[in-house]
Amino acid sequence: MRSIGLDVHKRFAEVAIIEESGPPTSRRIGTTSAALSAFASTLRADDQLVLEATMNTWAIADLLRQSGARVVISNPRRTRAIAEAKVKTDKVDALTLAQLLAADFVPEVWVPDDETRRLRHEVAARATLVRQRTQVRNRIHAVLHRCLKDAPASDLFGAAGRAWLATVALPEEERAQVDAALRVHEAIEAEVDLLDRRLAKLALAEERVERLMTIPGIGPVNALAVIAVVGDIARFRRPGRLVSYLGLDPKVRQSGERPAWTGHISRAGQAHARGLLVEAAHAAVGAPGPLRAFFRRIERRRGTQVALVAVARKLATLAWHLLSRGERYRLERTTVMRQKRRELERRLGIAGIRRPRGEGGSTLAQLRERELVLLAEAESGYTAEIAARRKRDAAAANGEATMRPSKGRDARRSSHPHRSALLTGSTAPENGG
Repeated sequence: MRSIGLDVHKRFAEVAIIEESGPPTSRRIGTTSAALSAFASTLRADDQLVLEATMNTWAIADLLRQSGARVVISNPRRTRAIAEAKVKTDKVDALTLAQLLAADFVPEVWVPDDETRRLRHEVAARATLVRQRTQVRNRIHAVLHRCLKDAPASDLFGAAGRAWLATVALPEEERAQVDAALRVHEAIEAEVDLLDRRLAKLALAEERVERLMTIPGIGPVNALAVIAVVGDIARFRRPGRLVSYLGLDPKVRQSGERPAWTGHISRAGQAHARGLLVEAAHAAVGAPGPLRAFFRRIERRRGTQVALVAVARKLATLAWHLLSRGERYRLERTTVMRQKRRELERRLGIAGIRRPRGEGGSTLAQLRERELVLLAEAESGYTAEIAARRKRDAAAANGEATMRPSKGRDARRSSHPHRSALLTGSTAPENGG
């Protein structure tokens, strides 16, 4: 059996081959489809190959697997931590990968299925377009700032804002820049709209998206991004693993007799999904509920930014519970979910069945009011639980007796109707929904 390491670049790959006997050998191959197919034809069924995850990794791996050989994708960050070398060349990197593979010491990454890979491409393409749209909008804002113009509309790119942009007096060269940026903006908007329609179709057909959208602040794009990154939720045995995978866990440093020090989040994993969860946290803390109470508690001690990241971590934990258990968020707002589904249908041009304005004779406004009342009660229940827990901890620190049920923490959480809403955040779906 041969162990083969590939150090892949844009136009070539350095190959190192370790056989059971004899010294290692190396060669360089091209990364075109023809060159890789020719290399794959030289492989044997009992060969094993390793390459680091990079932009064209999956295409190369799929082509090499056609030979019947085992192909392993290595996590580049962990590989560098294991095999950092003073002498670093392409040949050394390829040989190091081959040696780690021969010793069965490669930090392997999960290989997504074709459907998950396609979803990742769609979500990444939308993220790229949104970044480009933001850059164009910033150029227009910069022109207005240079010309000392203050837009009267809150949304410069809404109907009122666009009408004002068309009539505002600007120098000729600045007007040319604004008009050019607006034309680019319209083209990007059209492409974003096309992608949103494709994603809306996927969201309506995916049950996991429905569950995630019951979480406050999570919309279809956020839900699809989480699903694209996570893939099979069963590979995360507990919510902390998912939080760590998304890079929302804090770094911990400890050496010698010094106590452990907790720092900033690790920022490992995909930055786009992490950013979308932070955006969802912004929306989630705007409505009453346990998440807002949690945000305010952290904000008083650590500031707004740290509190928002902490809420994003809570959202990732809630997502793990909902996806693992096949359940919905306990404090789901029916009226908000209805709006989210209608927005998806609107993008697809689906008229749908006309829904009643309310349920049980209630108007939609009355339903919203009842939901807000329940959320306010849940927020008060969470705040009271935290206050009682601090009181018990303070009493225990002073050596005083505490009155606790004997069945442990889970029993204490379940004794209050709202306690598990933030900590587990799910409830079994009715009628399989």
